[in-house]
Amino acid sequence: MAPFIPLATAALFSIAGASVVAQPLAPKGEIKGDAWVHTRESLASTVQQADVCLPAAATGGAPYCGKFKDIPRLSGKAVPVIVFLHGSSGLGLKAIGIWQQWLAGLGYASIAPDSFALAGHVTYNSPIDKESYERILALRASEIEPALTALRDQVWADTGRLILAGASEGAVPVARYQGSDFMARIVYSWSCEANYFVKEPQNAFEVGKPVLNVISASDPFFSRSNPWLGNSQAQGHCGAALKENGRASVLLVPDAPHTLLNLRATQTATAGFLSLLTKP
Repeated sequence: MAPFIPLATAALFSIAGASVVAQPLAPKGEIKGDAWVHTRESLASTVQQADVCLPAAATGGAPYCGKFKDIPRLSGKAVPVIVFLHGSSGLGLKAIGIWQQWLAGLGYASIAPDSFALAGHVTYNSPIDKESYERILALRASEIEPALTALRDQVWADTGRLILAGASEGAVPVARYQGSDFMARIVYSWSCEANYFVKEPQNAFEVGKPVLNVISASDPFFSRSNPWLGNSQAQGHCGAALKENGRASVLLVPDAPHTLLNLRATQTATAGFLSLLTKP
């Protein structure tokens, strides 16, 4: 009888005296929803329903954290802005709001477009096929331009000091963005490498523009700790993609979870990175 090998675990057994390692099987993924492409209306709604957090300097009074559509009349000045693309969990992830409030405390505005403004937005449990991932990533990439357009009309947005940031699913379009509208990028919880999540990385970092990459040293999805990563040579970070950029930094956080926006190490690295960028 052949040896039993549990799912999602590796087993060592012997065949004719030779040791053989059975590779773990990937779990069965799942896709829900049927909307793969934004409409003109839903793209507008990604901005109107975006979570915005403005520091006191931008409001001229108390900080404002709420929806873009509800921003009150302001009497402050233009400040640097972080455009943030959320991960697959959407804006319901509590860590995002905490992170935006922390940024406001440092004097930075932030806007996080709501991808789920699209009715029937696809969701998934990984792993799924690469074609489906790429369709979702294209959907997410389409959310950058509407946010940029909206910011150009906001008195609180210093459009000469814009930073593009994203986490996990939202970090892939950040790494792939081909425009020149942002002075820097922040890539959280994405490795910029070939793996199960993309057909090809398609990184498009601009030469000489600053980039910060922060990821867990044992990220459950994009490091070799994931048994179905699909890349046995993966480093688990963006170092290879950024090796020619002398203004790039990579932080590997030991034993960190996938969501690490509010860890002290992440915040320390982010605050230092932003302060060097945005000094008047």
